[in-house]
Amino acid sequence: MKVEREYHTPVLLDESVNGLEIKAKGDYVDVTFGGGGHSREIFSRLTTGRLFAFDQDEDAAANIIHNERFYFIRHNFKYIRNFLKYYKVEKVDGILADLGVSSHDFDVAERGFSFRFDGDLDMRMNRDATQTAADIINTYTEDQLRKVFREYGEIDNAGRLAREVVAARNVKPVRTIEQFRAAILPCTPRLQESKYLAKVFQALRIETNKEMDVLHEFLVQSIELLKPGGRLVVITYHSLEDRMVKNFMRSGDSS
Repeated sequence: MKVEREYHTPVLLDESVNGLEIKAKGDYVDVTFGGGGHSREIFSRLTTGRLFAFDQDEDAAANIIHNERFYFIRHNFKYIRNFLKYYKVEKVDGILADLGVSSHDFDVAERGFSFRFDGDLDMRMNRDATQTAADIINTYTEDQLRKVFREYGEIDNAGRLAREVVAARNVKPVRTIEQFRAAILPCTPRLQESKYLAKVFQALRIETNKEMDVLHEFLVQSIELLKPGGRLVVITYHSLEDRMVKNFMRSGDSS
C-alpha cells in the first residue's frame, strides 16, 4: 500500500465504487488504474469476479494487484473493446474512469505536466508516444495553436498567446517549461498567473494526449460493453470532460 499512497490518492473512493454497485461475481473495468486505489477497493468486494485495469503509464505497473483474477493492460483505454475481446469478455458489470492526470505525474518534473518545475515540455501520458508538447509548440501553425488554447484551455486571449509562442520559437525552439513560461509572460495576467498557466498547460496536455478524442471513443464503446443494468462511473476534473460526459449520460451522444 505504500506505493499507492506515494503515487496517487484516489478521489471519491467510496462514492465512485459504491456507484458501481459491485456484484461479487461480476466483471469490472478500471480504465485509469494509476496507483491502484480504486482497483483495490473494487477487487476487495469481489469473490470470484474479475477486474481488468488499464493504464498506459509504465510507472503504474509497479502498483498491480497480484492475483489471477486481476488483469493489467498497459494501453490507452480507448482500446477497451479490443482488449476485452482478447480476453473473451463480451460484456461487463461496471466500468470506472477517473479522468485527468495523477498527482504522481504532476510531481515528477521530467514528465512536464506541471508549471511548478522546470524540465522538458513533454506531457505524454504514454512515453512511447512520439508527439510531445514541445513538438506542438514548435510545429503547429499560429491558427492551430490558437484553436488548441481556446478550445482546450478556454483562454480568452488565445490569439495573442499563440502569437507570442510563434514569435518566441522563431528566435529559438521552445523546449523547456521555463522557456515556455518566458515566451508567454507578456500575455500572462499578473494577479492570475497560476490560474492562467494551469489553463495553458491543460490545453497543451489535452492536445498532446488527444484526451477528448480518447474520451469520446471510450464513452461510445462503454455502452456496447455494459451488461443490462451495468454501471458506468466517470470522475471528471474540468468543464470540457464534464460537458462531454453529461451530454453522453443524458442522450448517448458525447459530441
